[in-house]
Amino acid sequence: MKPDNLVDAEIDELPAAEPTLVGSRRGLVYLGLCLVLIGLNLRTVFSSFSAVLPEVTSQAALPGWAVVVLTTVPVTLLGMFAPLAPVLARRFGAERVLLGAMAVLTAGLLLRPATLPWPPAGDLPGAVHLPALLAGTAACGAAIALCNVLLPGLVKRDFPRRLGLMGGLYTTAICASAALGAGFTYPVYTATGEWTLALWLWALPAAVVLFLFLPLAVRQRPVRHQAVKEGVNVWRSAVAWQVTIFMVLQAMMSFSVFAWLAPILRERGVDGATAGLIVSACIVLQMLGSLFAPALAARFRDQRAINTVVALMTGGGFALSIFGPLELIWVWAGLLGLGQGSLTAVALTMIMLRTRDGHTAAHLSGMMQGVGYGLGSTGTLMVGQLHQATGSFTAAGVLFLAVGLLAAVFGYRAGRNRFVGDPTG
Repeated sequence: MKPDNLVDAEIDELPAAEPTLVGSRRGLVYLGLCLVLIGLNLRTVFSSFSAVLPEVTSQAALPGWAVVVLTTVPVTLLGMFAPLAPVLARRFGAERVLLGAMAVLTAGLLLRPATLPWPPAGDLPGAVHLPALLAGTAACGAAIALCNVLLPGLVKRDFPRRLGLMGGLYTTAICASAALGAGFTYPVYTATGEWTLALWLWALPAAVVLFLFLPLAVRQRPVRHQAVKEGVNVWRSAVAWQVTIFMVLQAMMSFSVFAWLAPILRERGVDGATAGLIVSACIVLQMLGSLFAPALAARFRDQRAINTVVALMTGGGFALSIFGPLELIWVWAGLLGLGQGSLTAVALTMIMLRTRDGHTAAHLSGMMQGVGYGLGSTGTLMVGQLHQATGSFTAAGVLFLAVGLLAAVFGYRAGRNRFVGDPTG
């Protein structure tokens, strides 16, 4: 996403939210570091779990339904808790809500690998680990949802003269967090022989950021704000729904990459360490796509062509990673990475390109995140269910060919030069 396209979730507040109190230029640099480090913790929960999914499934004796739930719940919660972020920010301030979210994220990452016997299900497989896995994963999903919504606004509000630098660092950090989780979790498991230690590792950077951000957040003076609704009703706009469905379809593929690409590669015979490297390389290429695609999209009068191309690249790359020739797996993963990074970025860029003011953009962003992540989680759900039903990921490859085609259709429609709130929109 282009840094100057960051959407402020607090734009409807009255009085307007004040910049974070930092006291000096050095304090502003410290705040920027904290925000970037928060971004560096927002995707490890997805990619770290998938990196050791076969080991967790076998050693914790997880039933099949639990694997599906654990890969689906965090994405679902991104949609469910996104609308809550502006409400909490009006009451407590965005900085304190971010602090609370990081505390919940740290607690969730610590809880996730713990053993919590569940007496009513004591005789069921996985009963020792399953309650903690479920509760910890849910806590992480809820916390990340709040951070997803509030972080862009803080970057835009506190660094108006450094949006290019800060926006780039922040968005790169989020992509890097997924790459780190995919690349380092399995080597830690190999070195220790414990999947619990491999997952506990990711609580450490979250805890460090929590304590770094603590003095800044508690220093802020809480101010009661009221919500003032301005802008058009996006829920009645055909353009808004086309953009939102485009977001749903890209989210179905995006989070399925985080959740299932590593297990797909390992089922195809790729060893765990190499699978982690492939997923990391795929995510690094996502970063490249996300840097260049929005600028390219904004140069054109409409975005029909680029939306269609990147959607087909993503669906095709995902399908080929499942049933294409294994000797070309790096090529398929590269195609998927460039396509997915570009697809995610242009879907988010549609927020600014299809609205005429900041208030409407904020409302469209809320609609896209709530519906997009909520329904987008069905992608990970369907992959898990298809794998359980068929015993392979081949059907999932066909699914993502279909999802890619649908994304191309809705991307084409969302890419037309129309605006939310116009008579034709």
